Amino acid sequence: MIEPTGEMVTVFGGSGFVGRYVCEFLLRAGARVRVATRDPRGSYFIQPLGPVGSFGFVKADITDAGEVAHAVNGVTSVINLVGVFGRNAQAVNADGARHVAEAAKKAGAKALVHVSAIGADPEAQSNYGRSKGEGETSVRKAFKNASIIRPSLVFGPEDNLTNRFASLAQLPFLPVIAGQRNFQPVYVRDLGRAIARAALDPGRHGGKTYEIGGPQAMSMVELHRAILELTGQKPDIVPLPDLFGSLLSKFGWLPGAPLTRDQWLMLQNDNVPSGKLPGLEAFGIEPTPLAAVGYEWLGRFHRGGKFAGRRINLTATS
Repeated sequence: MIEPTGEMVTVFGGSGFVGRYVCEFLLRAGARVRVATRDPRGSYFIQPLGPVGSFGFVKADITDAGEVAHAVNGVTSVINLVGVFGRNAQAVNADGARHVAEAAKKAGAKALVHVSAIGADPEAQSNYGRSKGEGETSVRKAFKNASIIRPSLVFGPEDNLTNRFASLAQLPFLPVIAGQRNFQPVYVRDLGRAIARAALDPGRHGGKTYEIGGPQAMSMVELHRAILELTGQKPDIVPLPDLFGSLLSKFGWLPGAPLTRDQWLMLQNDNVPSGKLPGLEAFGIEPTPLAAVGYEWLGRFHRGGKFAGRRINLTATS
């Protein structure tokens, strides 16, 4: 039986892809969790993860300072996972981050974990990178002891990364944009565990910035090949020239466009940890390779509808 810790944690964006794992690890550690989201109905699936009374939810949009203040009332820790691309990037990634940090400070929370992104920089060319950088600056100003976590690409069962690439690989050929750009994908459970630990142990992690990547840096082409190895799919990989990617991104404002202009600007730089900041090792977490776990959700893409790929014998943290 899980012993309660007395911690009460508000998780903004707790019903999202990363959020569900953050909440799982918080609940497993004995904390009580309050998920703050614009639509609380999307949070109900988290409730069975913890004992009765350990989970709650509240309606909150981080662009509304009043709703944010209400969501953090009486909590010991706050986690902000919210981030968006597009026209609302400034309002959410920068102004929203400031609302959360200021409210957490005013509420007397002892910990704040702000999830940013590798490439966050107030001088970045992309709106996303720039707004994320401005958000970090605002968080540090309002809550000096905040933990800032910058992940690379995140993979896991519900992701829009490996699942999307595997779906596209059902075609005879697989076009790859920014094929030589490098990434260091991190398993969502590793990231979720690190975020939860940062929130529950501010004495160790407060005031620090982390860059979180997986065990292996790989190019976009290499990432596609790793996914094909897991699914058994055999399309021809066709790296597209940057000129085509740039042209395609100019139509990113159209509904259903595969690539926005801002995403293309983000793809002009590698998305890997700099090596100058601590990573998963600071949380005592051994990074999990995609090859060790990807079969669990990518098997459904195997040709013939039946997964026959081999499980690679690698140790993953539980």
